[in-house]
Amino acid sequence: MRLALGVSYHGAAYQGWQSQPSGQTVQDQLELALSRLADAPIGTLCAGRTDAGVHALMQVVHFDTNAVRRPFSWVRGTNALLPRDIAVQWAQVVPPEFHCRAAAQSRRYAYILLESAVRPSIDHGRVGWVLPGLDAQAMQQAAALLLGEHDFTSFRASACQALSPVKNLMHIGITRRGSYWRFEFEANAFLHHMVRNLMGCLLAIGQGRQPSDWAAQVLQARSRDAAAPTFSPEGLYFLGPRYASHWGLPDRTDPYDGLP
Repeated sequence: MRLALGVSYHGAAYQGWQSQPSGQTVQDQLELALSRLADAPIGTLCAGRTDAGVHALMQVVHFDTNAVRRPFSWVRGTNALLPRDIAVQWAQVVPPEFHCRAAAQSRRYAYILLESAVRPSIDHGRVGWVLPGLDAQAMQQAAALLLGEHDFTSFRASACQALSPVKNLMHIGITRRGSYWRFEFEANAFLHHMVRNLMGCLLAIGQGRQPSDWAAQVLQARSRDAAAPTFSPEGLYFLGPRYASHWGLPDRTDPYDGLP
């Protein structure tokens, strides 16, 4: 039987999603809990790997098992065995041909940013931080230049293992509520550090250090050296993949609306 799970987590305490010898990753913790519940080893695949310090509201994973449990039991039982900063939000039996990564039509991220003269305290680890003075119009003009199918080499980490740097960036949304900014990104797929590198460039423009059309120059350069430094992981959230409706999987989880 193949199951899909929607998993949320606060990434501050973990070395990212992917399993590491230390065991201090989200995948390691999830597989340990699932294996205990199933009373057999379970390995998972995820829709989108996240880096150290990055959070997720709906990471989708799938795994195969002979253990028979009701979907409700996979949720409650696994959560009882997980650390408090990781939680299964839903579980659903899926056809054996479903693959959480290959079936994803797009992936979505949000970056939550605090604009303040004082660094965050209560929100430490949950938001990025910049000093006041961001120009929304300049950032939106820059964002429009990045949309579409492009070679995003300039926004790619040196350790990126993607076969191609060409991705289709479908949407960038920039909104503000009080002192908090929300940047949303949707693409068919993302390169390693791509969203954080996009944020670095958008903020350089928003702070007036570069003009709006600099975004197009960076894109065309196809060189990481042309772009701004990689921005902090602390405010980055994986919102989850989108799937075709025939899979019948949730599009979001409740915490989605809890972000600024």
